[in-house]
Amino acid sequence: MNTLERIVDSTRREVRQRRGAVPLATLEQQVFARGEDRPFAEALVHPGVSVIAEHKRRSPSAGTIRDGATVREVVCAYERAGAAALSILTEGPHFGGSLEDLREARAATRLPILRKDFVVDSYQLFESAAVGADAILLIVAALEPRELHRLHAEALALDLDVLVEVHDARELEVALELDADVIGINNRDLTDFTVDLARTFELLADVPAGKTVVSESGIATREQLDELERVGVDAVLVGEALMRADDVEGACRALTGQSEDAV
Repeated sequence: MNTLERIVDSTRREVRQRRGAVPLATLEQQVFARGEDRPFAEALVHPGVSVIAEHKRRSPSAGTIRDGATVREVVCAYERAGAAALSILTEGPHFGGSLEDLREARAATRLPILRKDFVVDSYQLFESAAVGADAILLIVAALEPRELHRLHAEALALDLDVLVEVHDARELEVALELDADVIGINNRDLTDFTVDLARTFELLADVPAGKTVVSESGIATREQLDELERVGVDAVLVGEALMRADDVEGACRALTGQSEDAV
């Protein structure tokens, strides 16, 4: 099994355990009682390249990324620095995240939140809505086409925006057949975790007009954002470069271009 397959297999086991601990009916009640949503997709289509700033504790390839900072401290720094939206990594065994991280982020900021996880089951959609996510990630490489279509439709029915992630031409075809509105091009190959920013430039030419395109992974500088903006990318998702920075807020400002006076 490659890394992605191991994580997906682990996720399916974790979901079965959580179903036993918290019945779906309980989550359904929480979803219907949730507060007002914060449109995620709309936040990505302002002039320039929008920054989705990610809270990420660790990864299989990089190990521990940041110790000693609370979710509140990190996401509030992102908000002050002009991030358009947040990504909260909630996968536990491999990335050290949790749904509690998302709850804490929701309580701390007004920004729309993407639940970044390996969504493979409808139960996770209800979890996401119940804890305050505004959008979820669906990874084409992690799902059979039938599963992808079903989960995409169910997420939209729950008023969750969907970022559909691809990393090669075949997966992009699947996303376009799905008629996904927001397409994430992951520059990281999830089977071996190698990163190549050229992947965004190669696939972008095949994305039709009217789609919102997010470039993910391997992005750390304003110069990269400027280059991506020139070719028509709408947003970038940046996690590790920000989480490793000594000054999280300053690093995020360097990407967004927002001055301290704008706060």
